[in-house]
Amino acid sequence: MGFDHRKYVAFEPVRKTDRRWPDQVIRKAPDWCAVDLRDGNQALVKPMTVAQKTRLFDLLVKVGFKEIEVGFPAASQPDFDFCRRLIEEDRIPSDVYIQVLTQARPELIARTFEAVKGAPNVVVHVYNSTSTVQREKVFRMDREGVKEIAINGARIVKSHADKDPDTNWIFQYSPESFTGTELDYAREVVDAVNDVWRPDQGQPVVINLPATVEMATPNVFADQIEWINDNVRYRDHFRISVHTHNDRGCAVAAAELAVMAGADRVEGTLMGNGERTGNMDLVTMAMNLYSQGVDPRVDLSGMAEITDVVEACTEIATHPRHPYAGELVFTAFSGSHQDAIRKCLAQYQEGDQWEIAYLPIDPRDLGRRYEEVVRINSQSGKGGVAYVLERDYNISMPRWLQIEFAREVQQTAELDGGEVDSETVHRLFGDRYLAVRPEWRLRTYDLHRTDDRVTAVIEFGEDEQRTRLEGEGLGAVEAVAAALEKRHGFQLAVENYDEFALGEGTNANALACIRIQVDGHTHSSAALAEDTTSATLQALLSAVANRVTATDSHKAEKTA
Repeated sequence: MGFDHRKYVAFEPVRKTDRRWPDQVIRKAPDWCAVDLRDGNQALVKPMTVAQKTRLFDLLVKVGFKEIEVGFPAASQPDFDFCRRLIEEDRIPSDVYIQVLTQARPELIARTFEAVKGAPNVVVHVYNSTSTVQREKVFRMDREGVKEIAINGARIVKSHADKDPDTNWIFQYSPESFTGTELDYAREVVDAVNDVWRPDQGQPVVINLPATVEMATPNVFADQIEWINDNVRYRDHFRISVHTHNDRGCAVAAAELAVMAGADRVEGTLMGNGERTGNMDLVTMAMNLYSQGVDPRVDLSGMAEITDVVEACTEIATHPRHPYAGELVFTAFSGSHQDAIRKCLAQYQEGDQWEIAYLPIDPRDLGRRYEEVVRINSQSGKGGVAYVLERDYNISMPRWLQIEFAREVQQTAELDGGEVDSETVHRLFGDRYLAVRPEWRLRTYDLHRTDDRVTAVIEFGEDEQRTRLEGEGLGAVEAVAAALEKRHGFQLAVENYDEFALGEGTNANALACIRIQVDGHTHSSAALAEDTTSATLQALLSAVANRVTATDSHKAEKTA
């Protein structure tokens, strides 16, 4: 058949000129219903065991979900048994509603009520498919026949609930494949169901409008929700819920726009596990609200535990770039990103409004650490390398050394072909700049100032073979540089040098970084010491040592 787009027909948008939802802003979280244990479970290659379902149920309760769909008890014995276990072991908190799904068939509804007997709070979710394609090609029924299935299901649900007044019942109806159903017909069926349940007389009702298959762009779904919101009866007396799937990759966007269009409630799963490409991702949508200063009404601060439990129960790994939850979502490898993050974090004070480049939320809010924000590979730049040394080793570098050292790190990353961890960055810095050859180790220095001149006397080298030099200059660096020039017979210019006082928790109190030029060649070094003068003079000696070593190596090559 080939790859032929002509076999597909564009979805017909809603003809609507009075849409209001584009001007709305979500200022409070919708009611959430987690369907991991039903919709999420039925999408698994290997369905969850009772132990896994129990563990995931406990997590959902801990996170704060108040409506949790626990299964399709009439469809399988494991779902029935799990439902009974939750009730008989008194695992359901008094403020949590368990939700159970059933088709609108008498024997399945009866079995469902049997499964939830004795539960304090229950949402009975009954559904039948109303879409054009299902009516015409699957059921081969007309509109009236499909509507009668919904009405009859609603009557049976009400009849069973009336026999058990000790349970707090919420009735929920879904016109399955709502997005493929004509809007006027969807309204007709919903109104008929509500005529049975009469939410206006006090019966709590949820009308769930599922994008069982995502068929159009999210704005079209929002139009559909707003149209139903404006045209159904009893609207002030029941909640509209949405249940979006991710066939087009837009389940979260569709749910958010649906809330803007008037939906009160959203169904989804943690991490978006579900049929085909998945369900609406509760973590992503809740955190999207959180990032806008809206209380999501669930606590996702223990993100590591959430991902661990979901992975253990579903046996599906969390993608490292999964929004908010992935291992790498707060990680910057790009050099410009790293530099911007480092500069913003340096200015951030606890209690400030969060305005950090490239980080929409504070990683600490999800139990993550700043250590995970900046990591180094061949794409990283000076900002990232500098940040890693500052963060983990309290080593600050001047800009000129950041640029130079970043090239060294990049070369290592390119050779290794992967990430360069913090310890490797530190080792590279030590080997390249801090290492001191024994014959160039500073032993003593003595400085004397006379008028505007400084006389410096230094000793360096090993105990049995020390070198003593004396020089004069405007400052200590210039005086020692003059002594080194005299000894080695070259012209030495100090291009850059910077001194940094180090914080607590280090053996040294000062870091000095220096770059010299000798005969057109530059050589850089750094040193740690107890005081800035010692650090600076040692850095100068080490830089000259690099020059002398390079010259000796060149001479040896020419001789050879």
